[in-house]
Amino acid sequence: MPSKTPIIRPLDSADLSAALAIQSEAYPPFLREGADAFASRLDVPHSFCLAASDSGTIIAYLLAHGWRREDPPPLGVVLSPGVPSEVLFIHDLAVASGGRGSGVGRKLVARAFELASDRGLSSAELIAVEGAAAYWRTLGFAEASMSPRLAAKVAEYGPSARWMTRRFGPSGALQP
Repeated sequence: MPSKTPIIRPLDSADLSAALAIQSEAYPPFLREGADAFASRLDVPHSFCLAASDSGTIIAYLLAHGWRREDPPPLGVVLSPGVPSEVLFIHDLAVASGGRGSGVGRKLVARAFELASDRGLSSAELIAVEGAAAYWRTLGFAEASMSPRLAAKVAEYGPSARWMTRRFGPSGALQP
């Protein structure tokens, strides 16, 4: 079981193999992304990708970055660094089995909100996969209406994928 206060820090390329191992544990094969696509999220401007570590071991990661509103990137695509930052796009949150139930995911999202707020962003978007919509609701996200174009993109993430959004205030703080 992780400590009550994991260290939250920027995710960097040295963390890639550990993060990919957590991704492999957390997601079915069709939702796993290759190292190049995964690493490209670290290089976009306004990257808010984070790692949670306990005793030097990564127990969770968050891939989040500034992106265009209502335009999620396709799975497995290497991102271009020239995309405008209109919203915080939460691409992926994964927690290793030993860290689940510890609240570390909430801590990662809260920190990303703070960082994004400092960069002038005030809303977040994500695609909840594999039944995770209930979890995201606990963090204040709600399902949102979609254009046909957006619905087609969301469908690429699987039959249970849900488009979700939420606003956050100037402090970026997550409310209980």
